[in-house]
Amino acid sequence: MDPKLLDILVCPVSKAPLEWNKETNELICRASGLAYPIRDDIPVMLESEARQLSADERLKEHKSS
Repeated sequence: MDPKLLDILVCPVSKAPLEWNKETNELICRASGLAYPIRDDIPVMLESEARQLSADERLKEHKSS
């Protein structure tokens, strides 16, 4: 994930910043509780394509580095 792109992307639902989850290759928004997939190196920033985070995922702090 390009760090410059991550700096400018926000969740389309909450407008909150996103975190990159390297293991699942998703962009995580803790504010809205959504995980947006990255397909072919392109973030799919559609609410209809996002999955709901579990309660544990939502609370867990994830380090992308």
